[in-house]
Amino acid sequence: MGQVDRLIDIVARLSEFDEYDTIYAAEPWTEDSDAMVATGLDTGRLPPEAVEAGFEYFLEIFISREVIEGWLASLTEKPSLSETCKRLIEYATYDA
Repeated sequence: MGQVDRLIDIVARLSEFDEYDTIYAAEPWTEDSDAMVATGLDTGRLPPEAVEAGFEYFLEIFISREVIEGWLASLTEKPSLSETCKRLIEYATYDA
């Protein structure tokens, strides 16, 4: 945890993370944004490693999974990884 990666690479591996972990990413959010997965603090504050990297809260892993699952259920074709990442960015920006 706390390893910096691209947001799209984290989205590709959502199933590998604990559902209670949180994604933090550099704004403005794009699929190429630097991001990390870390355990959120009970205080509502960002973990120190996210603060040090200059990241902001993006979404919890469990919410990311739920958003994608609900979205996929409404589609007839499987979207690309890029489209999936863009959908999560849209959700994090406008609905979270």
